[in-house]
Amino acid sequence: MMNASSLPKKVSIFEVGARDGLQNEKPVTTQDKLKLIEQLADAGVKRIEAGSFVSPKWVPQMADSKDVFNALNNQSGIRKAGVVYSALTPNLKGLELALDAGADEVAIFGAASETFSQRNINCSIEESIVRFEPVMALAKARNIPVRGYVSCVLGCPYEGDIDINEVARVSEILYKMGCYEISLGDTIGVGTPIKARKMVEAVAKLVPVEKLALHFHDTYGQALANIEACLSTGISVVDSSVAGLGGCPYAKGASGNLATEDLVYMLHGMGIETGIDLTKLAKAGNQISLALGRPNGSKVAQAISA
Repeated sequence: MMNASSLPKKVSIFEVGARDGLQNEKPVTTQDKLKLIEQLADAGVKRIEAGSFVSPKWVPQMADSKDVFNALNNQSGIRKAGVVYSALTPNLKGLELALDAGADEVAIFGAASETFSQRNINCSIEESIVRFEPVMALAKARNIPVRGYVSCVLGCPYEGDIDINEVARVSEILYKMGCYEISLGDTIGVGTPIKARKMVEAVAKLVPVEKLALHFHDTYGQALANIEACLSTGISVVDSSVAGLGGCPYAKGASGNLATEDLVYMLHGMGIETGIDLTKLAKAGNQISLALGRPNGSKVAQAISA
């Protein structure tokens, strides 16, 4: 039985729906994205990944990220005080574009799997680290916080099981490079609770647990159970995607991201604060699902909207 006293009193939700979610859905308009981001902030979400400065050739869904950030910074009433709007930046050019567009913070992404790194960003793990050095240097010079993602922490579509010591090693490198937070990603959603907890405990030996976040996909329906298993380790930041937006292009049949509504419902039920209004959150999820012409992927949103 879990000891309630070992649980965090509050969990910070890092909302990835407008980026990680929408980049794996059919394209929507810039106005639809802005409406989503505005509704998320209105629901109490304080950290929103609003776009990605990657090649539009590879990710056409994110081609309007500059327009999204320009609107956030220049259109009155869209940006909400106290909310951090971040962007994914794979390289120096991406960072420069994000800085020009006025992103509050940026994120870089590495992997704990050598094969995944090669297939996803066309370089080895070590080469990816070298590529991040000028990104970190410029971000530091411009006083922009950088978040680090580590993919495939509980399994890889090409290599299968991943050594948790390699997850810890890559996480420590990104942390020592200057990433203020390391998000541990179960990219294909194959993890189970005990494995998830052991992985977090291994990483926490090298990176302070308060600097770690969880990014667990729900492919096999294990994301909530995995998060619950890790909460008593000291983890207090979790990534999720409103309406369960986004699949994983590397996992056959993957349902992709954990729905923020389902996560918030579970946390509130455990007596853990999030600062998020669940009813408003579900409305945001319903609105973007309508724009996509698909049902809301959150079981909680479906239940409270019935």
